[in-house]
Amino acid sequence: MNVEFRQRQVQCITPGGLHQLAYTEWGDRANCKVLVCMHGLSRCGRDFDSLARAMASDYRVICPDAPGRGLSGWLKNPMEYQLQTYVADMVTLLARLDADSVHWVGTSMGGMIGMALASLAETPVKKLVLNDVGPVLAAASLARIGEYLGKAPQFPDFAAAVQYIRAVSAPFGAHSDAEWSILTEHVTRRQADGSYRMHYDPAIAVPFSAAKPGKDIELWPYYDAIRCPTLVIRGALSDLLRRETLQEMAGRGPRARTVEIPEVGHAPTLMHADQIAIVRDFLLAD
Repeated sequence: MNVEFRQRQVQCITPGGLHQLAYTEWGDRANCKVLVCMHGLSRCGRDFDSLARAMASDYRVICPDAPGRGLSGWLKNPMEYQLQTYVADMVTLLARLDADSVHWVGTSMGGMIGMALASLAETPVKKLVLNDVGPVLAAASLARIGEYLGKAPQFPDFAAAVQYIRAVSAPFGAHSDAEWSILTEHVTRRQADGSYRMHYDPAIAVPFSAAKPGKDIELWPYYDAIRCPTLVIRGALSDLLRRETLQEMAGRGPRARTVEIPEVGHAPTLMHADQIAIVRDFLLAD
């Protein structure tokens, strides 16, 4: 089945001013079952094309670009690239969608946004999938990400951009050449001279670098407040979500169901049929 998507946007606000939040929409707009898929720190909503196609017969699937990424506007104040901003934008987006309840799939940063939103009283999140993220963010992984975030060079051509994405995203695990091209296409932008650059505001690195925790970041209060059914997917080689954290998540808060994906680190891309099936089976189960 050929599933078409629609590119849309909604206007959001921070103390620094207005910005546009872009999102792709799949499936029947009249479907009251809404699935939001939120990407990782330097990625974009088109990461979920494969999952969205697979879910569009059951859901109205919404894949936002976080502020400063993809087709969304850049924030005037870089220090507003924070969790609170992203949660507020999601509330505005859900109001635009007229969605009283949603299912949520979040990869890495997208999972943090989902945790924060699901932890609130009267939350619209009724089922939650956390893809390789939890309430403890390992310092070693944050340091690794900080080494490249906001520092990507300009690439002379698309092939060089693919080579770069394959290098920094090697923990995603094995993918075909065609899949690596897809994983590069939407997070890079072609310039007038034929070169390519990353398709995000380099300033997203400002608050990330300013934090410099040097130690794990713990978000247990968010997680422990969640009451909806929760699934946690971990790349078995992940350096962000440790196995002991995964095990603890199964025993407290929402007592999440847990799954590990072999031979994958941070983070599973949810592009492959076996990974899609894990998400689909959880979301559609009664």
